[in-house]
Amino acid sequence: MNSPKPTAPESDVDLLEFPLNLEYLEAEFFLFGSLGHGLDVVAPNLIEGGPPPIGVRLARLGSLVRNIILQFGFQEVGHLRAIKSTVRGFPRPLLDLSTTSFAKLASYVIPYVGLTGYVGANPLLQNATSKKSWQDAVIRALLYEHRTLSVQPYNVTVAEFTDRISMLRNNLGGSGLKDEGLVVPREQGAEGRVTDNILAGDKDSLSYPRTPKEILRIIYGGGDEHVPGGFYPKGASGRIVKYYLKTT
Repeated sequence: MNSPKPTAPESDVDLLEFPLNLEYLEAEFFLFGSLGHGLDVVAPNLIEGGPPPIGVRLARLGSLVRNIILQFGFQEVGHLRAIKSTVRGFPRPLLDLSTTSFAKLASYVIPYVGLTGYVGANPLLQNATSKKSWQDAVIRALLYEHRTLSVQPYNVTVAEFTDRISMLRNNLGGSGLKDEGLVVPREQGAEGRVTDNILAGDKDSLSYPRTPKEILRIIYGGGDEHVPGGFYPKGASGRIVKYYLKTT
């Protein structure tokens, strides 16, 4: 008699804990991008001895964008603290925020993947989901304003660039259309009436959900939830992640 195939942990604790991986990533990305330093300086009590991120540095930003990114960074500190006040959590995993990782996925991957991860992982995270949707909306609005500009040295427009990144994330996620660029076919636009797409959403203009498995496929950069890489060279953390590492 065959024993039942084990499944990934799905308790509320596990599903609340998993997004800590994304919060660490987002906090370091936004804080370093705006300040040139991260959680080790801003909130060392939250990292629990985890290793410092690889390759991250201060970004060359205008004053408006720098101010926005700084606000995002401090918001992520609050998200980390809130989740850790509910579940035990884990130390900061090793993060790779070098240009090598961003050449694959680009910076606008982070808030949107975080948002879809919250929607798909646990409905108890409604407040964090709302904040993620605001962050994603702000970034997409800034990009939308420049959608027709050419991105050098690639010689494609901002809109085309976001579309290609969205296609990559869809391919890595392996679960169909859950990501959209700034310009889409009319049938994918809101109510099938527009091609401009400042907010990505399904046929009812609701955020697409992604499971932890799909999130891992994207943030590892290789489309396989069992093989660490990308932003997490040694893998993410938590029981859900450990399950997939054991089932390679």
